[in-house]
Formats: sequence, C-alpha cells, structure tokens
Amino acid sequence: MDFIYLDNNATTPLLPAVCEAMRPHLTDVYGNPASAHQAGRRARRALEDAREQVAALLDAHADEVVFTSGATEANNLALFGLSGAPPAHLLASPVEHPSVSEPLRQLAAAGFDVEWLPVDAEGRVSAGAFAERLRDDTRLVSVQLANHETGTVQPIPALTECLARRAAFHCDAVQAVGRAPVRFHALGVDTLSLSAHKFHGPKGVGALLLKRGVTLAPRTWGGHQQQGRRPGTEPVALAVGLAAALTAAHDDMEARTVAVRRLRERFLARLLQETAPVVVNGPSNDGMPHTLNLSFPGVKADALLMSLDLAGVACSTGSACSSGSLLPSPVLQAMGVPDDVLRSAMRFSFSFLLTDAEIDEAARRVVAAVARLRAMAG
Repeated sequence: MDFIYLDNNATTPLLPAVCEAMRPHLTDVYGNPASAHQAGRRARRALEDAREQVAALLDAHADEVVFTSGATEANNLALFGLSGAPPAHLLASPVEHPSVSEPLRQLAAAGFDVEWLPVDAEGRVSAGAFAERLRDDTRLVSVQLANHETGTVQPIPALTECLARRAAFHCDAVQAVGRAPVRFHALGVDTLSLSAHKFHGPKGVGALLLKRGVTLAPRTWGGHQQQGRRPGTEPVALAVGLAAALTAAHDDMEARTVAVRRLRERFLARLLQETAPVVVNGPSNDGMPHTLNLSFPGVKADALLMSLDLAGVACSTGSACSSGSLLPSPVLQAMGVPDDVLRSAMRFSFSFLLTDAEIDEAARRVVAAVARLRAMAG
C-alpha cells in the first residue's frame, strides 16, 4: 500500500480483459481497415463491430459514432464544426473542461459572442436561467453532463427541451460515460463526446456521437474515412479496447456504482470527523459518486498536493488538463466559493478497484498531512 491512486477522473488503469481484447488487433489483425484485401477486411469488420457495440450501449446509431483520439479532439471537432462562421451567439456553462472552454475562447477571439451561463452554488445550470439567455442568433450551446472537478450532474434533457432545436447542442459527457447510464437520443443533444481511458479503457481513443442529419464541418482533410468527418486511418485496436471497456462498464455498472459510492462515503466520513473544518464543494449526494472535491481551510492546495504525493496518495487540485496551472479553479470560482475554500480545494476521485483498506489508509495520510500543514501555518 505504498501508493494509493485517488485520481481516477484524470485517468483509470486499463483492465486486463480490455488489454486482452485489444491484443489480436495489435499483432495478428494488422491490416488497414480501408484496404480492400483480406487483411483489410478483417480489420474493417473488427472496427465496425466496435462501432456498433458503442452505438448500442449509448442509444445511438452506428453511423453516428465517430472515433477520435480522445475527448479533447472530439470537443474541438464539435465546437468548431458546429459553430460555422461569425458572427453568432454561443452559449456555454462556465464550469466546462478546458477542452471546451479553451476552444470557445478561440471562437470568441474569432468574432463570436460567447456568453457564459450562471451556475448555482453546486455548479448547476438552471433551465430558467438558460431560457432567459437564448437569443435569435444563438447558434451553439455547450453544457457538460457531469463535472470533472465536483461531480455535479447537469439537467441536460431539461435544457435541450427548452432549446427546442433552435440551435445545436454539444455535450461533453466524458465523466459520465461508462460510469452512469447515458442515452444519446434521450438527452436530445446533437453531439456528445467521450474518452475510453476514463472508464478503464486505453488512452488515445475517444468518440464523438453526431446525430443523424446534423452537419459537421471537418477540421482535417485527406481521406474518406468516417464519412470524411474525421479522415485518417482508424486505430482498430484502440476502438476495440474502447468498446470492450464500455461493455464491461455497462455489464457491471450497478455493482461498480454501489462500490464507489460506499468508498466515497467511507472516505468522506473519516475526513469530516478528523480534519474539521472541511468543506464539500459541489453536491453531497446527487452528483457522480466517483468525485469528491474537498477544501481544508487553512491549508494551501499546492502544499497539500505535494505532501500527499510524498505520502503516496495521488489526487489533484483540478482537471489533469489544467493541473499545471497555479491559478484557482475556474469551476469553483464560477460557483462563488469563498477565497479560503477556493485556495484549499482538492479533488479525490474513486474507482471500484479500490479496497476499504486503501481508502482507510489514504484517509489516515490525508488527516496527517492536513494536521501537519495547519500546524506549520500556525
């Protein structure tokens, strides 16, 4: 128990069964899926089987699944592909992942009017506030399904019902797919992004679900693959790994959710008892159980992060894509948390692979690190 991994929102370990599913497509089935010969046809069958598998699990059609290198590419592909040319009004939540918020800032610099929706103290967008900000020139909306730092779940069906097809709707569902039931068509969105390594699949592969009839301008050119929406030779082994990981997640979702929720509650109860004052940022009960964002007033987050790393506990101060930044979390800022809470926030994220013993030992190490840092601060 030298090292305890509590950063599963950043990435998850690859399951052995997923690795085994990928293995033949890294060795024996090596043809290019665009080739017409036997080796190419074998690869194409495996690729299309994976596409159909993903579609069936997410309530989509196979031709709506576009494989990408991950969610960052999928988000960029959707936002730039749906926005068209300026001027136009774009609407988004202020708690989006950097792979959404940064492209939106690029679009703002290009001449779009990007407006950030208000959120409540738990980081949630209300349908009423959303409706008030819709305009005749609104072309694109982007609101995530589950937050990467707090676990807050957004009311996407209520927002899309309010939108009533007046504009395109993109949904970053990276922290929800493989962890909770996600039904693409029922959500009412036009595009949805996911990434395999968030649910114990391989890094380097994700997907963008694109609703039939929605036009998406490509970001790259040079091939006919995936209807020209994302040309280039598809990574068959990675697509097979994504499908295998998603299948395993869906087959075992209820048991995994129960296990993760119990581990989170066990960890939180220990810290509430032994590290007071401690503040829960985001929802206490109705968010994603994999995520727990806590602040320890009187302790600087960067100092606690380093102390826990030295103690063998992996966690984070925000999303992995922005963890190198020393700036306070934009997510917590948008939620209006006080400064001492903002600057002492840590994210712990859980996996069903963790044991009770690991959770108890991780909590013990956090308690010790917080007490030591508070004593040093006087």
